[in-house]
Amino acid sequence: MPDPSTYRPAPGTIPVGPGVYRFLDARARVIYVGKAKSLRQRLNSYFADVSALHPRTRQMVTTAASVEWTVVRTEVEALQLEYTWIKEYDPRFNVRYRDDKSYPFLAVTLYEEYPRLQVMRGAKRKGVRYFGPYSHAWAIRETLDLLLRVFPARTCSAGVFKRAGQIGRPCLLGYIGKCSAPCVGRVSAEAHRQIVNDFCDFMAGKTDLMMKRLERKMAEASQGLEFELAARLRDDLEALRRAMEKQAVVFGDGTDADVVAFAEDDLEAAVQVFHVRGGRVRGQRGWVVDKLDEMTMGDLVEQFVTQFYGAESEGAASSGIPREVLVPVLPDDAEALGEWLCERRGSRVHLRVPQRGDKRALQQTVARNAAQALSQHKLKRASDLTARSLALGELQDALGLDVAPLRIESFDISHVQGTNVVASMVVFEDGLARKSEYRRFAMREGTGDTDWIAEVVRRRFARYLDEQVAEGADADSDPAAEVAEATEQGRPGIDSATGRARKFAYPPNLLVVDGGAPQVAAAQAVLDDLGIDDVALVGLAKRLEEVWRPGEAYPTILPRASEGLYLLQRVRDEAHRFAITFHREKRSKAMTVSALDGIAGLGETRRKALLAYFGSVRKLRAADVDELVQVRGIGASTAEAIVAAFAKESPGAPAVNVTTGEILDDNTVERVRAASGEDVADAAEGST
Repeated sequence: MPDPSTYRPAPGTIPVGPGVYRFLDARARVIYVGKAKSLRQRLNSYFADVSALHPRTRQMVTTAASVEWTVVRTEVEALQLEYTWIKEYDPRFNVRYRDDKSYPFLAVTLYEEYPRLQVMRGAKRKGVRYFGPYSHAWAIRETLDLLLRVFPARTCSAGVFKRAGQIGRPCLLGYIGKCSAPCVGRVSAEAHRQIVNDFCDFMAGKTDLMMKRLERKMAEASQGLEFELAARLRDDLEALRRAMEKQAVVFGDGTDADVVAFAEDDLEAAVQVFHVRGGRVRGQRGWVVDKLDEMTMGDLVEQFVTQFYGAESEGAASSGIPREVLVPVLPDDAEALGEWLCERRGSRVHLRVPQRGDKRALQQTVARNAAQALSQHKLKRASDLTARSLALGELQDALGLDVAPLRIESFDISHVQGTNVVASMVVFEDGLARKSEYRRFAMREGTGDTDWIAEVVRRRFARYLDEQVAEGADADSDPAAEVAEATEQGRPGIDSATGRARKFAYPPNLLVVDGGAPQVAAAQAVLDDLGIDDVALVGLAKRLEEVWRPGEAYPTILPRASEGLYLLQRVRDEAHRFAITFHREKRSKAMTVSALDGIAGLGETRRKALLAYFGSVRKLRAADVDELVQVRGIGASTAEAIVAAFAKESPGAPAVNVTTGEILDDNTVERVRAASGEDVADAAEGST
């Protein structure tokens, strides 16, 4: 592994002010660009202990061969220079929010003498005003079809426009009134541009002004007895209303804003943007990007805003930057980022986190869309048979296995400061989860992750060996040979008594534990102790980058784009999810133990009946024996046991009968103690 200290700048030579830095590889190619308030503090962090760095940061600094920096005066200048360098050099270790070619825009070519309305994809061009993005091109064409009768602007290509002018005859749209036919001189260039400007105003959210203008013209035409014109204007108004109905109103005050939300895991992040113009959702956009550094949510926000709005501001008059940008959290340098946005737009831009009301509700909707996008992205990769086959093949090659790991089992531990410790076992067969074979364990001993990993591995494979012995195998024989023999006889994993498949009958080809070298060593010691030598074992570090194998001093690093790494990630994530679910259930039960638990003769049905009758435990505590026996299924002895159980809550006072107020004698206390099956405290709440 290359040593970053070979190109570390000399101590004291790095300036302390704000600036932008870039790492270069051996061929002088820029591989990473970043900015910092203090260059010295930030750059020194890259040359600390390499093993303590984020895996992708470690890969970056060991790939680089030199580092350069440029000092700037302000953080705003640093933002601008960072964006410029990222766009110029396209560094491989920077997150890039590239234009998604699948999102079409409604574009207006304002740079032409006769502007054209058209569907446009790809990078934005100067002199073109964009509306959208839309989810489908047909959605743009539907909108245009409604609006062209009101705004009959040109939609034809340059060739069609030129040919129509040469022959002196317009196209079909000119004949049916959906084009003003500037190609044959029916309107002047100035009149046609005014039509286009009105269209842009309507699409930009100035709908009320346009509607009132048409209503006024319709009333004037009606008063002037021009009923055909009035009828046409009426139809135009109806067309505008239908076009507006296609766009949901989310803000009643005509707000212009972009609402941004993220969903992330350790390796990827999904971002969704809702474009709101004039209080209406005009478009939606989303990406899923790789996280190539250890990034907080604030870092994601900063990188998205600089890259997305840096590209937007290069369009026509910075029309892509709204007055408000609503984000889930503010980055550390939010003030500088806001100033940078204002400079790009040319007017005030508010970068803020919505706290309440409609804007907060809409951001929660956008966040749900982001989570859905990330989930769909993962499921799409998981459901790909070719990708799964490739993943199994890559794992076989990378780990040196004799066969592909068709059955993978993974273990994870979940606890809170050593309490309610549980473990999970998940099973993947042929790259897909087999939930019917999931198992969960409540830990019985141990004081740390390595002890618990060892315990759950021992319990799982001890059960496997026991079941092989129960099937007729010799306890000292080779487990793999016994399984092979059972398979040949047509009884693999089948219990001879019940005829059903046993829970731990099948051994995995690959065993995955959550953790690094210590956890792997603990699990391997258990396998060695049990005499199991045909199960491959690996450990996955927290960041899902390092694959640890038994006895290896260094981890195996799978390529970032490896399908094998992605499969291991899904297996580990599923084990983590399953463990946390069980832990939460156990913790919740421990925190909500009923005051009625432990009373002999009082099962779940009777407890529910008591709570349903009295409504709360507080009222139940205040009830006497006569009131308790009114509940269906509660007899006198059970009622006395309940009263005695509540009496334990007030030590120091003599035991009393809450019905009569009499002090209970020793014989009665002993009788109640025997009925309840546990000790009764020498106290009660006292008579009422």
